[in-house]
Amino acid sequence: MAGGKLSARQKMINLMYLIFIAMLALNMSKEVLSAFGLMNEKLVVSNQATTERNDAFMTGLAEKVSEQPAKYQPLKAQADQISVLSNNLNSYLADLKNQMTGTVDDANDYEVMDKADFLNNHWFKGDKLKPEGQEFLNQINTYRDGVVAVLSENPDMKGIAEDVKDKFATEVVTNRDGNKVDWISYHYKDFPLVASLTKMTQLQADVKTTQSEVLSSMLAGKLKVEASLTNFDAIVVPSKTAFFSGENFTGTIILGKKDNTLQADKVIINGQELDKSSMQAGKTILDFPAGAVGEREIVGEFQFKEGDSIISIPVKSTYAVVPKPNSATISADKMNVVYRGVSNPMTISFAGVSDNNVSANAAGLSKGSGTGKYTMNPGSGREVTINVSGTLPDGSKVNDKATFRIKDIPKPTGSVSGQTGIVKLPRNSVEISTIGALLDDFDFELPIQVTSFKVKVPGQPSVNVSGTKLNEQAKNALRKARRGDQISIFDISAQIKGNTSYKLKGVSPVIVELSN
Repeated sequence: MAGGKLSARQKMINLMYLIFIAMLALNMSKEVLSAFGLMNEKLVVSNQATTERNDAFMTGLAEKVSEQPAKYQPLKAQADQISVLSNNLNSYLADLKNQMTGTVDDANDYEVMDKADFLNNHWFKGDKLKPEGQEFLNQINTYRDGVVAVLSENPDMKGIAEDVKDKFATEVVTNRDGNKVDWISYHYKDFPLVASLTKMTQLQADVKTTQSEVLSSMLAGKLKVEASLTNFDAIVVPSKTAFFSGENFTGTIILGKKDNTLQADKVIINGQELDKSSMQAGKTILDFPAGAVGEREIVGEFQFKEGDSIISIPVKSTYAVVPKPNSATISADKMNVVYRGVSNPMTISFAGVSDNNVSANAAGLSKGSGTGKYTMNPGSGREVTINVSGTLPDGSKVNDKATFRIKDIPKPTGSVSGQTGIVKLPRNSVEISTIGALLDDFDFELPIQVTSFKVKVPGQPSVNVSGTKLNEQAKNALRKARRGDQISIFDISAQIKGNTSYKLKGVSPVIVELSN
């Protein structure tokens, strides 16, 4: 984007594009990040189940080789080649995923995986691909070409070989704007970490599924049908992870090995046999009342006819039913009160309601930049109430409110050269020191400017001083002080820079004890 000689106009367009990408990243919904993470977890579980099935297939094939070597040894040799290719790519992806999750403190906290820095820096240098990025492409290409080469020896595997070419294609992609984009940039550049992590897990799933399909096809007609069905898992995939009370649960059940030619003869869920129209190729559609609030179970079974036998695959899963939101989350970002004279940052949101459908109002409250961000500048009074309303996806309204105490900025403490209390300084240091005012243990960084103060030297009349440093009259009085005398600096007047209308409380005095 920044290569070559660009016009000033093109540079500006490129800059705006980068800013737009940054804004998208900043506004990435936490719910979306969590959804990617939950999808990744489900894929990991499914991959584990598929690995177990593939191991069982290989064990069964090895047994057949020992029984009938002449018949099964050629299949075993092909299966071993596929396993080596699959294990190599899976191990590479597993190591890459560990590097990705190693950039965050908690690998299960998906809401912090909103940055694209790791892969952007690991694989790309500007618009160019780094050796690490090329290695990723090489790993996929090696796997794809190796599997296709093995399958090309068996005419019955032509369909699977074509599927592998499609799933693991790395050719240039045409985006929605009709522009040609490198495959790796199209799929991974500038994507949130959790999205790329999920894509890696999906690649592992494709590898394991391919291996499962190859093994299943190799063993078709040679291994018992029970061995190809009893190792399947029925996976419930809800349309979302939680449902409101009164909603219908919606989702699908798919088999761990997706096979569009496989259709159940009977499906029983929660004691009810589903209508035939719910059973489709490779999946069964679920649509029933979600039930009361809490964790709900889905139990049942898939039934398949195999000759004179019935093969049953159990179904077991859970989902959550949550109440519709009726309370808002309103919190001050720095404290549980708001301060007069300060712009108090606040976060206001409604659970389950997008920011553009939330409105909040109160005296002194204004909308800031960013999702749910507001600023409160309270006026007079001791309390302020913030009223919040939200519009749910079905158009209904929810309302809530919260009351915050209003407090004044605490009393500042006088300082000499940044020191407070009783300060020991030599006479010449006092003469050139700056008188200031500090807010101890206050959550806001406020610039405070001292405008005047008084100086009292023992045995001398008090001297009024304007500004932040001793004037000549105060210095003359100071020169008459003796070692050990305590010089009082009091009646310090101060104001907030940029907000002179707010009257700070009186500043505490500071005492200087002469050390010479």
